[in-house]
Amino acid sequence: MLDKNPEQILDEDLIYVKKEFLNKSPNIILCSEPFLKAEFLNELIDSINDPVIFLDFDLLYSGYIVSEMIKKNDRVEIYRPNKIDWKKIVSEIAKRISNEKFLVIIDSFNGFYSIFDEKESGRFINASLMLLSSIGREYGSPVIITAIVRKNDEDRWILSPGGRHIIDSKKSGTYHLKRIGDSLILSSLNQVGTAEKIFKINSSNFAVS
Repeated sequence: MLDKNPEQILDEDLIYVKKEFLNKSPNIILCSEPFLKAEFLNELIDSINDPVIFLDFDLLYSGYIVSEMIKKNDRVEIYRPNKIDWKKIVSEIAKRISNEKFLVIIDSFNGFYSIFDEKESGRFINASLMLLSSIGREYGSPVIITAIVRKNDEDRWILSPGGRHIIDSKKSGTYHLKRIGDSLILSSLNQVGTAEKIFKINSSNFAVS
């Protein structure tokens, strides 16, 4: 349930959204539609000048580039991690973001969990995200994590499918993404899931309808 009077911000160039993402890390983007998630990430990437490290667990973003639904951006370096090479990739990225400013995108929690078994996934994923987020906060490299979600019977966001609860902490920022008309609406959520700020982003350059 939304607050009666959350702050509403028109943010066509994502200026205010990017400032938000620098304040906390990781920043978790909750969304119910895979296409909408990809559209927002594309808008965010196009709005910055820094290089981007894109961890594509879902292979959706990569697929859009291959199909030319998204124009390939030379600033974006895409990794397609698997269970075998993930530790090596985390170590490499940790070193790189401690020496150069990047935008780090992990797409998504759903795909991340799918490559590890039940016993090891929670602890290992938590540790990996905490490492990258901690280094990102110290050196100014925002970490963005997406998640395809739905509400459960207790009105809490859970991963869809799977039903896992979303990892949350006081250091993370949590946002819900939806579309109204031609605009992307990104709501900043507090610890009880109530919207504190609403960013309205006019979307114009994504090929998927």
